[in-house]
Amino acid sequence: MLSKLISKQVLNHGLRLTTRAASASAQKKPVGDRKPDVKYQKLFINNEFVDAISGNTFEVLNPATGDVITEVADASEKDIDRAVKAAKDAFRLGSEWRRMDPAARGGLLNKLADLIERDQAYLAALETFNNGKPFKDSYNIDIPHCISVLRYYAGWPDKMNGKVLPVAGDFFSYTRREPVGIVGQIIPWNFPMILLCWKIGPSVAAGCTTVIKLDEHTPLTGLYTAKLIEEAGFPPVYGPHCGASLVKHPDVNKIAFTGSTQVGKIIGAETAKMVKRTTLELGGKSPNLVFADCDLDTAVEMSHFALFFNQGQCCCAGSRTYVEEKIYDEFVQRSIERTKRRKVGDPFDESTEQGPQISHEQMDKILDLIESGKRAGAKLLTGGQREGDKGFFVQPTLFADVKDDHRIAREEIFGPVMQILKFKSIEEVIERANDTDYGLAASVFTKDLDKAIVVSNGLRAGSVWVNTYDNFDPVAPFGGFKQSGLGREKSEYALDSYTETKCVTIKISERNS
Repeated sequence: MLSKLISKQVLNHGLRLTTRAASASAQKKPVGDRKPDVKYQKLFINNEFVDAISGNTFEVLNPATGDVITEVADASEKDIDRAVKAAKDAFRLGSEWRRMDPAARGGLLNKLADLIERDQAYLAALETFNNGKPFKDSYNIDIPHCISVLRYYAGWPDKMNGKVLPVAGDFFSYTRREPVGIVGQIIPWNFPMILLCWKIGPSVAAGCTTVIKLDEHTPLTGLYTAKLIEEAGFPPVYGPHCGASLVKHPDVNKIAFTGSTQVGKIIGAETAKMVKRTTLELGGKSPNLVFADCDLDTAVEMSHFALFFNQGQCCCAGSRTYVEEKIYDEFVQRSIERTKRRKVGDPFDESTEQGPQISHEQMDKILDLIESGKRAGAKLLTGGQREGDKGFFVQPTLFADVKDDHRIAREEIFGPVMQILKFKSIEEVIERANDTDYGLAASVFTKDLDKAIVVSNGLRAGSVWVNTYDNFDPVAPFGGFKQSGLGREKSEYALDSYTETKCVTIKISERNS
């Protein structure tokens, strides 16, 4: 009974992704197709699938087995050139896209949401096949959230208003919000569909044209979505590889990147050379603060969820769990028990909670960081090894008595490795939580409202969740402080980075109040 209650709490108090999708199908339990037909492997440029100019391809793997799924066209600089040219032609003054009524752009986004909802089971199966996340998460969380985000942005195109300005003298002055132009969008592998829709939504709403670089690990759902975009009536332009050429292209007006801080710094340096508009959603080492006056059942389950969801492959994972010393021992013991119950295995099995990591390289990185924790003196209490010998699975792992200077407490692991640290006072834990280069997210578990507000205001993070985690409603902005990025995803705030503000001032014969 307790496990059922806690599972319900996770849905009610964390991961609020599906509330705006209004999809009854999201509550069903379909059986996912373990080997969905891969329909598209070519580049999608100017409303058609084409081979790469070089003829080159790259292999796409199933991370649950390590087997090759298919080969996908490998874009080069020349392919980026023709994709950008198509986007530039679509954005020319007087084009059908530029002349389209704003509400019609909203209609296209709603149509795309309809098509994704229609093909929800197929897209979820393809996402799991290519990414390795549990099918029940792909179907009940990721795809409904995509629908929700697109419907949210469908309402924005005819609501981005300028202003009439009360300037002095005989002048009429006003502002207008114009699309920034051609946008290059770089999608990561951990949430391929969700982050594709986070970027498509505001770009289309603002009236931009788009060239999208899908991650080479997980291009399959993005390529299928390209076909749905054509079916809906408008074509962003895709290229599954060659991100560097997209970033450097002189005709691309803005870059939106989600990925590691290391790569984000390289992209930021390149775009700065051209003063190119840039948004970066980067890494994190998010603190999760658990106070003694919390609801302990909820705090244990939500802290587990904050770290282990999506195989730990979340930029905002609650990867530094600070627990007040009064409840530290009990929290650790309950967390050990919960971690040992976590089922790892076939992502298409309904009972599986954790699938494989994305690649052998990522699995090796996680195992290396686990070894560093053991060498540093942190207490490994469960897990710590590869799970099985096929696919890229890592055992759910828990360390206690972690110190702030341990490598596992400083570096982004991006895997199923929980680190628990002890604290004594509010002032101490805020200072320690902020002692990081990152600032993407944080969480607080307490029943004391005053404490929740004081601590939340003291944390240097773009999102702070109180008694919940991963609350990703489309209305709420998401982005980081410090080296966790620039700009915001989702919400009204994201639209700012896809528009330019123009001021027009006209001399008139006489101005009257």
